[in-house]
Amino acid sequence: MTNMELAWAFAQQLVLILLAAQLFGYLAKFIGQPRVVGEMIAGVVLGPSLFGLLLPELQQSIFVAETMPILYIGAQIGVGLYMFLVGLEFNTQLFRQQARSAVGVSLAGMIVPFAVGALLCLWLLDQPGLFAPNISYANAALFMGAAIAITAFPMLARIIYERKLAGTALGTLALAAGAIDDAAAWIVLAVVLASFGGGTELAIKAVIGGVLYASFMLLKARGWLQPLADKVQQSGVLTSSQLLLVLLLWALSAYSMEWVGLHAVFGGFLLGIAMPRGKLTELISTRLNKITVFLLLPMFFTYSGLKTQLDVLGSWQVLSTALVILAASIFAKGVACWAAARIGGADNRTAMAVGALMNSRGLMELIIINIALSYGVIQQGLFSIMVLMAIVTTLMATPLFQLVYGRHMAKDKHKSSSPLLDTDSTALKTG
Repeated sequence: MTNMELAWAFAQQLVLILLAAQLFGYLAKFIGQPRVVGEMIAGVVLGPSLFGLLLPELQQSIFVAETMPILYIGAQIGVGLYMFLVGLEFNTQLFRQQARSAVGVSLAGMIVPFAVGALLCLWLLDQPGLFAPNISYANAALFMGAAIAITAFPMLARIIYERKLAGTALGTLALAAGAIDDAAAWIVLAVVLASFGGGTELAIKAVIGGVLYASFMLLKARGWLQPLADKVQQSGVLTSSQLLLVLLLWALSAYSMEWVGLHAVFGGFLLGIAMPRGKLTELISTRLNKITVFLLLPMFFTYSGLKTQLDVLGSWQVLSTALVILAASIFAKGVACWAAARIGGADNRTAMAVGALMNSRGLMELIIINIALSYGVIQQGLFSIMVLMAIVTTLMATPLFQLVYGRHMAKDKHKSSSPLLDTDSTALKTG
């Protein structure tokens, strides 16, 4: 394929991806779901599960193998920049106030899923087409625990933002607990990849490197970035050179996380948290939001969707396995987080809202299973099952939250009757 043919093929892909993302995003909004849920489903629809099933020749002629590296690069940049934007909106003051409660919720949201994952693997390892043939029980159990414990952090952030909970005590509690959950899940995944073929050095490097880098970003980086924020605050303008500097810092932060063995998205998220709040973060969000959300992020969903084959669920054996994993995942994560919130002093309605929000897994689930598939930890059957689990649990999050908490949101944004949520909510500036 010549360069011109390659460019034309990728242009066709991009047009189709954007059209599908807009259509399914609109449909998602129409039924009360966040747009990002529709965009995730659009990625699966464009893959072999629907488009490739109905029009296989046309699908293969558009999504040719030669363009996959380009799509992969766009996908990784998109998800990395999106997590950076999520970090920019993260309310660090409320996080400190809610840290104790968040740790309790996140611990429950990890311990129970890992126990359930360990129990599931006693049965799953005997099922064909799920795990690598040479994987040990310990590695399989750790992976399943991480996959069940993971929270769809970017989607959680989008749900909270679209429900006008960004910056509130409830929203920040959920985001804080989700961040802790995901960081722990990524460390566990690094351990699995290390023992699966990368050596114990990789696991040690991931744990120590991740902790040190997070400490540096949270304790030192904001002070170093303050002069840049002061200049932008005085001028009221973010120049092209200043934006380029921020993007270079983002790339360096993402690379640092990749280098220590964690995913690049956490580098972007940590940098977003470290950026001094004010005009700087407002202007960065304004400049990057549209290209990230409307162009790059749908490329990630499509890249994942192209590797999803839901036709493997056609057999009763695989479908029954998927249903068991789905039910166990919902129970392990949702009930554990609900119980932890109740123990922490929340009323039942608030605790149920926390459980509903924490049970969504979409984007981060897709990232973790993509990595596991590329490393050969899991096979195509389990990959497709986990994609289904990610979609279903994320689709559940918004209606469940609306059912148990939605009608009380306006009152709870200004006043909370729960000891768990005893801080005043503050509006979070967004671009």
